[in-house]
Amino acid sequence: MKKSFLIISAAAALLLSVFACDKDEDYITDSDAKLEFSLDTLRFDTVFTQLGSATRSFKVYNRHDQPILISRARIVGNTGVNFSMNVDGIPGDELSDIEIWANDSIYVFVEVTIDPNQPLSVSPFVIEDKIEFETNGNLQQVNLEAWGQNANYFPSRFNKGVPVILSCDNGTIRWDDPKPYVIYGEILIDSCALEVAAGTKIYVHGGIARNDVFGVFNDGILYALSKGKIRMLGTAENPIVVQGDRLEEAFQDEVGQWYGIILGKGSKGNIFEYTTIKNCSFGVYADSTAEVRLSNSQIYNTAGNGLIGFHSTIEADNCLFYNNNANAIQLLNGGDYRFIYCTAASYGVDAGAIGMSNFYCYDDPLVCAYRNDYRLNAAFYNCIFFGSRRDQIQFSDITGRQTPAMFNVAFENCVVRVDDLLDQQNDLYADFFDNICLNCFNGDREDLLFKDANEDDYHLDSLSVAIGKAQPVRPPKFNKTIAIDLENNARDNDLPDAGCFERQ
Repeated sequence: MKKSFLIISAAAALLLSVFACDKDEDYITDSDAKLEFSLDTLRFDTVFTQLGSATRSFKVYNRHDQPILISRARIVGNTGVNFSMNVDGIPGDELSDIEIWANDSIYVFVEVTIDPNQPLSVSPFVIEDKIEFETNGNLQQVNLEAWGQNANYFPSRFNKGVPVILSCDNGTIRWDDPKPYVIYGEILIDSCALEVAAGTKIYVHGGIARNDVFGVFNDGILYALSKGKIRMLGTAENPIVVQGDRLEEAFQDEVGQWYGIILGKGSKGNIFEYTTIKNCSFGVYADSTAEVRLSNSQIYNTAGNGLIGFHSTIEADNCLFYNNNANAIQLLNGGDYRFIYCTAASYGVDAGAIGMSNFYCYDDPLVCAYRNDYRLNAAFYNCIFFGSRRDQIQFSDITGRQTPAMFNVAFENCVVRVDDLLDQQNDLYADFFDNICLNCFNGDREDLLFKDANEDDYHLDSLSVAIGKAQPVRPPKFNKTIAIDLENNARDNDLPDAGCFERQ
């Protein structure tokens, strides 16, 4: 009898509580009354190597003294494809009229199901979505994030916005797994050489991040510190590709998806051979006294410069730079540079193919400075610097050519496009084609040069003005022989073509 009474009393109490909170006037309706969540991003750290699923949860809090009604909760993006949810015991991808009692909370369970062998358009490396909650006219969200494709995720899911040191006691770490590598965050290489094998695919996960080192920035950085180095050793048959991890068709040409590759002050022995770098804020930045050699490589689709040298040493052979939203190549504050058989094309943007200076201007305080030992030595052989603007070459000599050793620049057998450079700065470079750019061809928009720049095809047209404009690269004038082009095609022994491609 007593047991039956307790059951009836409990049921009655439950019914009273339900009816007590069932009236609209009992819910808090103030637009300032919002939900709180136990986290802002629900992450699934499982790396799926076969078809599988995982479930995680978070809590939604009502911190107010009245019940609150969630008018709608829904998975916003790929609803039902990868993520599904259960809110307070009720499953569904979109739910309505969810109540949380005063000073109470509910659980939200989320499941992700992934087939790592599906195409990247269906199951990308990092799968992102969000759950949106609508309450009293407010929209709040919890982000969802899971790792999808079978890949080497480096270093971990917790690394977003957090610099992580990669060190190996001055040894070598080699990336040669046939599965792709997905970089998540900022990788700082110290006392170590990161060597990337031919054919390796590297995908970088970007996005807005914040920390004390970089401030607010676009995530996804590969950074060689002073005692670190990066060696990307691709081949013509098996090039290396470094790009953002969004591989849907709509993102193929999207710039600024990740930050870029930085070679820090004093970093030596950096090599990029048969390597493509794309879809970043900038391609490669070589800081003070850093050294890097690029050969048969491409840098394109960048939000800023493709290649930046800041008082550094750069050698580049058979390289292609295009679709850069600032100068394709930017050389600052002096340094030592040599480019042979390179093509820098700048179309459709208010920027040139190359800019160079022997000084640097600081924003705070606004001052431009140079050092007598920060001289610019730059030589360009058999190159193409062309684009839609009338001037594709920009010079900034803080001495105004009063100290020639401070701005030592030479072009030979190049195809260029310059106009205002010849009469600006009080005719400072009026002698450009007499003393600086020897045996060069100055083109204009009517000249045939590339097959189709509008389609980013920078192979030479059959009537290209660059055909036969170069000179062979071999000793004794050069310390090496370059007998092939970017695609490993043989160059003419006597009259090769300017630029990275030899006309076939």
